[in-house]
Amino acid sequence: MLGKLKITERDKRALKLGAIGAVLIVVFIFASTWYETWKQAKGDMAVVERKLDAIRVEPRRQTALLGAVPVFEMPQEEELQKFLFRDKLNEQIKRLGIRSNPLDILSGTKKEGVYRLLRIKCTARCRFTQAMDLLAALPENPYLVAVEELRIRVDAKNRQEVDMDLVVSTFVK
Repeated sequence: MLGKLKITERDKRALKLGAIGAVLIVVFIFASTWYETWKQAKGDMAVVERKLDAIRVEPRRQTALLGAVPVFEMPQEEELQKFLFRDKLNEQIKRLGIRSNPLDILSGTKKEGVYRLLRIKCTARCRFTQAMDLLAALPENPYLVAVEELRIRVDAKNRQEVDMDLVVSTFVK
C-alpha cells in the first residue's frame, strides 16, 4: 500500500509553476490565433476603406455627375407614354424655336422582353445650329431611348436653312 505522499514546498511550487505554464501555453495558443485573425480582419478592413475612399465623391462633384447623367423614366402604358413623350419632345422643339410639322407617331415594334418600341417622327425646317442644339438637348427628355434616324438636307436657296427628318423612340408597355 501506498503510504501518505509528502508533498514538499518545492513540489508545490513546481506544480504551481507547471499549472501556470500550462495555462500560459493554452492562453498563448488562443491569443496568437485570435491575434492573427484580428490582424487579417484589420488588413481586410484597410483594403475596404481604400476602396470606399476611391469611390467616395465629394458632394459638389456628385451633384455635377448627377446633372450629367440622363434621367430615364420607366415605360408607361402606350397611350400615356405616347402623350408624355410627344409633349416633352414638342416642348424641346418649341423652346429652340424650330418650326416643325405635327409629330407623326410611327407604328411600334415589339422588342424582346415586355416592352415595345414606339417611334415618333419629326419633320422640321430650321437653322443648322438649331438642329444641333436639339440633338444636344434630346438626352434631357426622360422618355427618350434612342435617335433612330436623322436626315438633314441643306436648302439650295438659303444655305442657313435645313430640312430635318428626325425619328426618335421610347419604350412602352
